[in-house]
Amino acid sequence: MQTNEQKVALVSGANTGVGFQIAKALSDNDYTVYVGSRDFQKGESAAAEIGGKAKAVQLDITDEKSVRAAVDTIQKEVGYLTLLVNNAAISHAGKPGRTMEEVLGAQQASKADISELKTVWETNVFGTLAVTQAFLPLLRSAPEARIVTVSSALGSLGINSNPENPYRSAFDAVYGASKTALNGIFLSLAIELEHTSIKVHLVSPGFTATALNNFQGTDTVEQGSIEPIRVALAEDLPTGSFTGPADFSGPDHILPW
Repeated sequence: MQTNEQKVALVSGANTGVGFQIAKALSDNDYTVYVGSRDFQKGESAAAEIGGKAKAVQLDITDEKSVRAAVDTIQKEVGYLTLLVNNAAISHAGKPGRTMEEVLGAQQASKADISELKTVWETNVFGTLAVTQAFLPLLRSAPEARIVTVSSALGSLGINSNPENPYRSAFDAVYGASKTALNGIFLSLAIELEHTSIKVHLVSPGFTATALNNFQGTDTVEQGSIEPIRVALAEDLPTGSFTGPADFSGPDHILPW
């Protein structure tokens, strides 16, 4: 079992995309990093590529047994957690191979398939909170700890209520609104924990080309990972922050709720 002086992180959905970049940056900064992945073999490959103190852990955030097994593994091997990065998410649960525009069109509130909405929210909202609740005892076992949840500016009611927002039409009931709900729940958690040693942060990577948008985003994964990595490594940010890339956020990267 390691001492609390060694920083230990878990990143969900870390075998690819932004999650992989966050895990790599943490490893490069001397963290022991657990690479969470639904497919353990993909996680092992990612951990091997990251190197350092990275190690794979099977983690499906919608599977209670998988979450509990991951908690048990880290409890047994380390005994605490310094940083939890909630990165795993899905954008839809419908027919694969569709363009981003086709997916968004099908996810408008007037026509969204309720079963698909429930599936997406099961991962993005309920699964993310379930993982966080499960790891809170390990976070409390560290002298100081942080929870960084990858959200999206697309979930901002302040931004989407502005008619001048060019991306306003992309605010859908399935993915976009799931991020709004996620923001609300984790702001609630930040308020609950504000007098403890655990900080809570939400961060948007921007419009990044990943599998979430059929790789149609305007930013590369490396560009989209800059702000999440900054927040994951920062230890002095005020709890309850919601930030994004400097090119579309306010002073100090702050985004409106």
